[in-house]
Amino acid sequence: MPSAFNFDASPFDCLDAEERQLVRNSVDIAYFRAGEAILEPGIAPGHLFVLIKGHVQQFDEEQQVITTYGPDDTFDGRALVAGRVTNRFVAQEEVLAYQLARKAVNELIARNATFGALLFSDLSNKLSALAQRRSQHEMQSLTMARVSEAGVRPAVMVEASTSIIDVARVFQERKISSVLVHDDQATPPRLGIFTNTGLQRAILDGTPLDRLPVGRLATFTLVCMKLSDPVGEALALMLRHNVHRVVVRDDDGSVQGVLEALEVFSFLSNHSYLVGVQIAQARDLQGLAEAARQITKLIAILHRGGTRVGMIARLVSELNAKLFERTWQMVAPKELIANSCLFVMGSEGRGEQLLKTDQDNGLVLRDGYAPPPELEDICTRFTQALIDFGYPPCAGGIMINNPAWRQPQSTFRETVRRWMLMPNADSLMSLAIFLDAHAVCGDAALLEPLRDEVFSLAADSDAFKARFAAAITLFDEHSGWWNRLLTLGDNDPDRLDLKKAGIFPLVHGVRSLAMDKRIRECGTAERVQALVAAGHMAPEIGSDVVQSLHFFMGLKLKAGLQDIELGRDVSGGVKPDQLNSLDRDLLKDTLGVVKRFKATLRLRYHLDALQ
Repeated sequence: MPSAFNFDASPFDCLDAEERQLVRNSVDIAYFRAGEAILEPGIAPGHLFVLIKGHVQQFDEEQQVITTYGPDDTFDGRALVAGRVTNRFVAQEEVLAYQLARKAVNELIARNATFGALLFSDLSNKLSALAQRRSQHEMQSLTMARVSEAGVRPAVMVEASTSIIDVARVFQERKISSVLVHDDQATPPRLGIFTNTGLQRAILDGTPLDRLPVGRLATFTLVCMKLSDPVGEALALMLRHNVHRVVVRDDDGSVQGVLEALEVFSFLSNHSYLVGVQIAQARDLQGLAEAARQITKLIAILHRGGTRVGMIARLVSELNAKLFERTWQMVAPKELIANSCLFVMGSEGRGEQLLKTDQDNGLVLRDGYAPPPELEDICTRFTQALIDFGYPPCAGGIMINNPAWRQPQSTFRETVRRWMLMPNADSLMSLAIFLDAHAVCGDAALLEPLRDEVFSLAADSDAFKARFAAAITLFDEHSGWWNRLLTLGDNDPDRLDLKKAGIFPLVHGVRSLAMDKRIRECGTAERVQALVAAGHMAPEIGSDVVQSLHFFMGLKLKAGLQDIELGRDVSGGVKPDQLNSLDRDLLKDTLGVVKRFKATLRLRYHLDALQ
């Protein structure tokens, strides 16, 4: 065979050298004319096909196009294993393809479980195999990250003449464990470090602590590195010199901060810890703005390291909640905080937020509490702070600077009732967003009666449940399924809008079922778990829905990070023809899950009768 076989394409990229040689020894090249059938239903296939040139369409038994395969795509592995073709595969144009003999494919499956999973397993096993393969590279990627990404703490500098008692006060006030010590009396002037472990020596010194200068006990032999050095090198330096901290300098030699061993280990095991510390130690909104920027960097690091998208979303949700809580605490008086509940909604409320998107938040005030006269200004400051942090304003005004989204509990309850008893497009949208509400600051008990109101009013109204669930059809059209999805982008006809095509119908479909069955969880995965546990959803459907949602979220994240790197606005869409072969294959599978899930909901809620 030609030496140009692309072993970088899935599923062949998981083969070792011996397995690759088996492929080379077992493959031929085939040619097909435009319109020629490559595989017909009912036949026993003898080969696995890998496209070199051209496109092949797959038709179901109703002669509807299921999907289209392009260069580096593989088909039909499932038929090869089953021993029977169930669909028709037709060359859309002149096609060149590799034919890999069935005997070789079976041997590869027997020798390499990952190859088999990626070739013909169901969606859940295929995604699990992919995640396991990616996780093998995570630690290597993390250790090659730069020191600048590991959360270097700003250096706190004191003069050598500063007393130990004053240094101890600095430790307590700044919540730090070390200071850099500047000694300008030495020739030449020198820089040292004093840590909290030195306090023991200070006590044993016998000199009164208010008269003992820190310069006497500081260490002036520093271990230094640069911001651009790898994190792995920082760990190696600490081990080599038996120290717990390194001083970080810029390329010009100026001190940028201190990196501690705990921070390195936390970075390698749980990067979110560092950002959480930064949020907790922020003294003003500017400090929180820096922490917000670090969240985006954290997302990129975790994604590059192979962390599963569901885990990234959970970590980001926790960090965003802490960020919003600290921001509210900085702008709102304590009495207002104690008598209100600040909550977030949408993807933030569900714990599925990744890159920063529009704000969705609200405020419930305790009945009988008189808020401060400047409440509007306080809420406007909060909204503006989040905008400054990179969270865009909500185009629909679903933010606490809008009086409609900051109300006393009794008034808010009436608003919820109005949404449900007089439903229209706007009220149904508001209700859908509100169902994902999650408290982040204040008295969370103020929010629960409002959610109770939704479940009680929806309990006996099948018509309302159907109308609510019907939103899954918002982006439906009547053209061919796969070809239609290629045109869902708002500005680019070749861009697939992942939210419209996959994320929204899955999220809202599960949200509708959760409301119907009074499931109180907010996250989609948690709602699915509860629905499955209660017998309202088949386990295999639940698994496919969650796996598909996380795949769409991962694709959207990957595309968004690329947009950020290129200085473009985050689009939230992808061009399927620019995806690698594995992602294209998984995209087809997950879009199939969306199609089947929507069909299930159409039957359950008789949605066709509403059209």
